Amino acid sequence: QFEDLRSRALDLGFVYAPAPKGDPDIESMLARREPLVLAIPEGDPLAGVADIRPGHLDGRVWITVVRQPDDTNRAQFLAACIEAGFVPEIAYETADPLTSLGLVSAGLGLATVQESLRDAAPAGIVFRDLPWFKRSVEIHLAWRRNDRRAVVADLRRAVGSRQ
Repeated sequence: QFEDLRSRALDLGFVYAPAPKGDPDIESMLARREPLVLAIPEGDPLAGVADIRPGHLDGRVWITVVRQPDDTNRAQFLAACIEAGFVPEIAYETADPLTSLGLVSAGLGLATVQESLRDAAPAGIVFRDLPWFKRSVEIHLAWRRNDRRAVVADLRRAVGSRQ
């Protein structure tokens, strides 16, 4: 989306990473930080467990999101899992979290997704909170530095006031 902002195809964008430091064209601000929740296929025995602990997840088949070829998301996810006390078996990688939820719904494995996607999930998925899992998703609002339009400033103020 940063390139679309530069080319003026977009006026504002919600992105998963902040604008690069020192970018002469683009600015951003943290709009929201969301915890990750565990998505479990409805027919999986784990779906009946109310208090999921790291031991429940060790060695289970996982679905992860890789957004770019050079994405560090997988390495960060693995590090967070190991720190929490389990090692996932990553069997599938998807381009976005909604695709991951589709694979979970088909019974192919477990996934963590941002909490706000619960309502967008297909049928056949049970969600569990993982308060001990120290990963979250950051969503940033990005805009062109030189855009002085009132509507852009108003949205930036509205997002900033929710912090």
